[in-house]
Amino acid sequence: MSLHQFRFQAMGTCCELQLYADSSRQARQVREQVTADVSRLEKKYSRYLERSFLSEMNRCAGTGGSITVDEETAALLNYADTCFRESGGLFDISSGVLEKLWRPDQHQRGLPNPMTIAGMLETVGWQKVRWSNPELGFSVPGMALDLGGIVKEYAADRACTICREQGIRHGLINLGGDIAIVGPHADGTPWQIAIRHPMQKDAALTTLALSSGALASSGDYERCVIIDGRRYGHIINPLTGWPTRELVAVSVHADFCLVAGSAATIAMLKETAGKRWLRQLGLPHLWMDSAGRSRVNFTVR
Repeated sequence: MSLHQFRFQAMGTCCELQLYADSSRQARQVREQVTADVSRLEKKYSRYLERSFLSEMNRCAGTGGSITVDEETAALLNYADTCFRESGGLFDISSGVLEKLWRPDQHQRGLPNPMTIAGMLETVGWQKVRWSNPELGFSVPGMALDLGGIVKEYAADRACTICREQGIRHGLINLGGDIAIVGPHADGTPWQIAIRHPMQKDAALTTLALSSGALASSGDYERCVIIDGRRYGHIINPLTGWPTRELVAVSVHADFCLVAGSAATIAMLKETAGKRWLRQLGLPHLWMDSAGRSRVNFTVR
């Protein structure tokens, strides 16, 4: 049994598959199945592809119409609905339109006009969506859904399942920082996973030793805009239209990447209260705030 490493591009990011297989042929077959499934999900749920099912859903949303969805999509919408309710409306898949207010070139125009923000907020709010499986309807024209905070993590979990179904017991999937662990190295040692420092380029905040579960991170260091010397990240509060400011990075370890990713995002959206919420959640986690304070609450698994 030897370690095989494959790198590929998907969902707008660099991805990696590491697995221990009995042969190169087995490793290639697993790689082909994993990359094919990730590609399938990207084509189905990318908001940048005109022919994706998500784009079809959003054409209905734009006119205030309705659409029937398939079983897979229904499961993702049910999960999004749960996150919306559990987060008090902060995790909202209808809030992606707010990113238009905070594009990378926004620094040339200054802060968005409050009236512009208020007008855009009228088309935001999962509570304005009519969802009764399998029918999805939109009560306000001009709305749009964005599953970017769910699909990549879901894809990582599916990739992990595919590996196990094909007899792989030791491996790791990394989809742009969303990580699902099939099992430890073949010798039983854990994977060493570095968490990027949000304030120091090319530095690690800490390194975690993990043998199971999944790890997802949320932060403002990948996409941000500087306006009048102040940094504004890409994680936007759907209730106010403004980017979060208190926490700059959160990582969560859970049994599933989907859970870890949504928990990290919700903590970011909760601002200062996110620290207490993570403790109450009971999952291993770490965070750093805008003042440079950090806490690592992890145990080796």
